[in-house]
Amino acid sequence: MREYARFFKALSDPTRLRILLLLSRGELSVGDLTRSLKLPQSTVSRHLAYLRGAGWVDDRRDGVRIIYQLVKSGIDMQRRLLFLLEKELYDLPVVQQDFKARDNLKQAQPARQAPTAGVPPDRSYR
Repeated sequence: MREYARFFKALSDPTRLRILLLLSRGELSVGDLTRSLKLPQSTVSRHLAYLRGAGWVDDRRDGVRIIYQLVKSGIDMQRRLLFLLEKELYDLPVVQQDFKARDNLKQAQPARQAPTAGVPPDRSYR
């Protein structure tokens, strides 16, 4: 029962709701979330740690960056709650601002290139 209480308590904070809504659109780094939400990195990290502990998000390392995403093995109830949250909160101005900031951030980022170690240089210029 305590797990469920923590699970639902995670939804009781506006910042955590905003984070979940942004992550419902795809994975993001802590830096991306910080810029999209216009909040200090320490605040975003604290809320991400709470969401991870409550079973809402997973993280992975990408070099020095930590990338967050919604749990993929989430229970059906979790997916339904996220759908309901997005449906009910989508039109709020702050949510629209968050989505716009995320979209602008993603458009401004160059595509990450695969490492080229061990790949011979292109000699077509000769």
